[in-house]
Amino acid sequence: MSLYRDEGVVLRTQKLGEADRIVTILAKRTGKIRAVAKGVRRTTSRFGARLEPFTHVDLQLHTGRTLDVVTQAETIRPYGEVLAADYPRYTAGSAMLETADRLTHGEKEPALRQFLLLVGGLRTLADRGHEARLVLDAYFLRSLAVAGYAPALDACAKCRAPAIRAFAIVSGGVVCGACRPAGAAVPAGETIGLMTALLRGDWAAADASEPRHRSECSGLVAAYLQWHLEHGIRSLRHVEREPV
Repeated sequence: MSLYRDEGVVLRTQKLGEADRIVTILAKRTGKIRAVAKGVRRTTSRFGARLEPFTHVDLQLHTGRTLDVVTQAETIRPYGEVLAADYPRYTAGSAMLETADRLTHGEKEPALRQFLLLVGGLRTLADRGHEARLVLDAYFLRSLAVAGYAPALDACAKCRAPAIRAFAIVSGGVVCGACRPAGAAVPAGETIGLMTALLRGDWAAADASEPRHRSECSGLVAAYLQWHLEHGIRSLRHVEREPV
């Protein structure tokens, strides 16, 4: 039996048999892990509550033939307890977990930067320092950048011209008038500025943005994310948008 330790964030769970669960975890060193947590659905389980979504947990596992098995679990920080009391933050956190799951395709492929972004995003949500949807959009943009899909925001994604006229998802970001495809959105300059601030972590500028620009930014970021994932984020339908 091969034992190993890692820390990670529980992304999702599913029932297995009468008392077990399969737990999907984004781990710091190992990457995405799917493991069996035996007996966690029993009321007498020693660590059932420690293996719920949103929990940052320290784990010991042993390698199995198809799925690894959790043998120990210690909570580092239970983000779910804080987020569950605040619907906008809970739904934003759910969208983060789903996105992290989608962006880390293979199991046991190291994804340290995605792990750090997820932990940082959940911590920022739980600390309530910024509006929930801003935190979510910042997480989306940065996780896309780590995955190699950062949108062009400073110059035309096609020809690198500095004159920006539109935002084209299929082109990879902002485009000039000559490169603008049919149907491209024409956001306000302040909206592109907000996207840039979120991508760079300029919270002073992001927090000072107007609701209408936040709403427009959220729509563009969500569409850009889902186009690159080639899959919808189901949790997004429950996320509350900033009123215009």
